[in-house]
Order: sequence, then structure tokens, then C-alpha cells
Amino acid sequence: MKIRDLLRTVKVKEVYGILPNRVKGITADTSRVQTGFAFLAIKGLTTDGHDLVSRAKELGAILIIAEHNVDVSLPVIVVENTRSVWGILALASKGNPQHSMKLVGVTGTNGKTTVTTLIHQILTKLGYNAGLMGTISTKIGSESIESKLTTGDPEQISETLLKMKQAGCSVAIMEVSSHALDQHRVNGLNYDVAVFTNLTQDHLDYHKTMDSYAQAKKKLFDGLKEDAVAIVNTDDVYHQTMIEHCVASVWGFGVSDGSLKIHSANETGSMFELNGTLISTQMSGKFNVYNASSAYLACLVLGCSEKNTAHAISEVNGAEGRLERVNFDAEAPVVFVDYAHTPDALKNVLETLQVVRERGSLIVVFGCGGDRDRSKRPKMGAVSVGLADKVYLTSDNPRSESPDAIISEIASGIDADSMSKVTSFVDRKKAIHQAISDANDADVVLIAGKGHETYQEIKGVRYPLDDRLLAAAALGHRRMHLTLQGGA
Repeated sequence: MKIRDLLRTVKVKEVYGILPNRVKGITADTSRVQTGFAFLAIKGLTTDGHDLVSRAKELGAILIIAEHNVDVSLPVIVVENTRSVWGILALASKGNPQHSMKLVGVTGTNGKTTVTTLIHQILTKLGYNAGLMGTISTKIGSESIESKLTTGDPEQISETLLKMKQAGCSVAIMEVSSHALDQHRVNGLNYDVAVFTNLTQDHLDYHKTMDSYAQAKKKLFDGLKEDAVAIVNTDDVYHQTMIEHCVASVWGFGVSDGSLKIHSANETGSMFELNGTLISTQMSGKFNVYNASSAYLACLVLGCSEKNTAHAISEVNGAEGRLERVNFDAEAPVVFVDYAHTPDALKNVLETLQVVRERGSLIVVFGCGGDRDRSKRPKMGAVSVGLADKVYLTSDNPRSESPDAIISEIASGIDADSMSKVTSFVDRKKAIHQAISDANDADVVLIAGKGHETYQEIKGVRYPLDDRLLAAAALGHRRMHLTLQGGA
């Protein structure tokens, strides 16, 4: 990359030393520094990149980009905020691959993964070559890579977009987290379509207040250009906040404005009408009607026809680990696994599953993640006993916290009269096994919180754990036990 091209992309405050003619790449991570690279010094939560410039020089860096001059015997470019220019420079270093494709960003508390997955599945079914970046995986053509973050860092994003360009992708679909927006990770990206799903309590350990959380999400819509389209769920109270000052075209939808009519939303799927088009989906629950509506409108913006998009939605099944049914046994409780880890998400899923209870009980197994928003724990406890007949409290990803302490905080939101519904097992495997063992054939069991995840994080170590596999094993054990009892 030529330095003169680099300097055109950002506002430079000062330059120290004689600049090289070009650099081979730009990185803010010393582990990625190669000979001929520029090193971007970023102030992080625990480390300051300005303290690592000597190490970057040792590894082969020939240029430093920083917020002030540093004594490192290398030329230094000073900018106002290195974090805010990281994405712009990373994209420029890859030749701005976004310019060869349409870019879709989806944000909100719940539904990001389902909406992005649906858009990807619909486009693929309609013959588009589309790429996907999200919580579960990154998909480029036939390649699928497990994700570590909902939204990666700017270098990961630019590298992925370059791979999508090389693979011939015409559309890139991204989940955009509030953390990524607040930390400027998506700066420099020009979204053609931006979707707002909803906003409910989550991540207040980071954002502190709901207003700050909303303002972080709003940045996605503030950054849209006039030729872009913002798709917003008008039934969510924060939708006006998202589009305030937005210069893009706004496509709103909701029951409240009459554009959305829900005919059915049960365990076998949902049927609804959006702007006069009848749409059916295999996915259960009212919340998935909103997810499917967002995906449908996004595909229309991208040029798909109403008829073809509606037909494609009827044939796709959304994201794994989102109200995913584990079994179809006639003589066993029906077991679902879902990623619900906020009060609103848990409420939505439990309300959906109340429809399928019929003659049986609704049982929920869940916990809360450690080192995350603690204020939502008692609220989730209250939601669980308010909607389920039996509750098994257990560990989620305790991380550095005590699982017992987390369970205690969840239980603090449960009134004394409802505690008779509650059983606690710190061991998630035991909780799942016991819930399924205790359930009758007519019951419905929801295992919530981890969804697609295949690990449990404890004290910095990720141990193998998949709720779907644990549930299947517990169902097998239950079946064998009943068979032996019958034989006896």
C-alpha cells in the first residue's frame, strides 16, 4: 500500500520522520506484525498499544501510527483517535473490497443471528453468491469457519471481505454488535442495508444504561448514506431512536402500523402477511415472524422479487440453536434448545412454547453467563417461574465467577411462593439429565442460554459441552431406563 494513498483516507495531525514509500500491511496486533508493516497503536481496556511500539519495531514494523509521538526511531504518523481510523485503514490496505459487493448490517439485542442467517439462506436459495459474518460462523462460498465474536476486529472484517470478493460474493451480510459500534470496529464500512430488530436489556455491564446501549446501536443508522435503506421494527419502542437523523430511506414494519398481520405462530411454524404478501415459515414463535419480516424486506432491497423471496422463506429453517428441536419421539418429552440469554428472549421463547404444552408441563433449564450484565439475572429468574411450571437453575458460561453465586442472583428474583418450582444443579450436564428424566411424555423441555455453542467457559478454559448432544444422550438414557422398567 502506498503511503500517499494511506494518508488520503484519514485526517493526519502530525508526521514525524521520513515516511517510507509504501507498507505491506497495517495491524494493531503485535502478533500479526510482519516485516514492512505499519503498526497502529491503540489504547485497549487492559493494554496500550503505544507501550508496544518497540516490540512492533523488533518484529519488522517500519511505520507507527499513533495518537502522539513515540520514541521508537521509526517514522510516526499522529492521528486524533487510532481506534476510529483502524477500520478505514484496514479496508484501504485490502483495496476496499466492500466496493465490489452490497453490504447488509443487522443490529439489535435479539434476532441478529436468525435474521442474517435467513438473509443468507434466502439469497443462496435464489442463486446469489452471498457471504455471512456472524455469531455462529463466517461463510464464504462452501467454506464455513466457526466465529469467536459476533463482530470481528477491523482487520478480520477487511480480510474476510477480501476473501468474499475473491470468491465472487455479490452480497456480504454481517451481524453488528453494540460493542463493535461503540469501539469503532465497523468504521469505514458503507452499508447498503441496515436492519434494527429490537432493543431489550443486555450488556449493561459494558454500556451501563439502556440509553447508552441504544446510542451505540444508533451509530449503525447514523452512518448510512442517502442511497441506503434502514429496515426497522416499528413495534419496538426504540425504533424512533434508531432512525432519528438517519438520512437513508426508512422501511418500517409492524403490527402497530398495520403493515404486518400475524395469522398464526405456533410449534409447526408461522404464517403472516407483510405489506399484503402472505408468507409462511417453518420457524416457531411471534418473535420469528419479526425476524422473517426483516429478512424478507432486506432481500427486496437487494433486488429479489416478493414472490421468490416469500417462497424461499417457506423452505429455509433459520439459525441453528435458535428454538431448535432436538427430538421427534412420540413417547418422550419434546426438547428444544435456544440461545435465549436475556429476560426478553427467554420470555419470548417460553411464551411460544406455552402453545405446545397442551396436556403437559413446560420445563426450563437455564443459567446466566459470568462476567456479564448481573442486573438481568433476577429478572430472568422472575420470567422463568412466571411462565414455566418447573425451573432447573444451572451454570451457563460462568467464566471467572462462582456458579453458585450466579445461581443465587438468579434466584433472588424468584418470590418465595414460586421457589417450589425450582431445582438447582451447578453441573449443567446433571441439570439437563435430571430435567429430561423428570419430564413426562406430554411435557416440553426448553434448554436455554447456550444454543449453538459447543463449549462451556470456566476460569478461562473452554470445555466441550453441547446442549443438543447432552439432551439427546439424556433422552436415550431415559428411553433405556423406561424399557428396562417395562421389562422388569
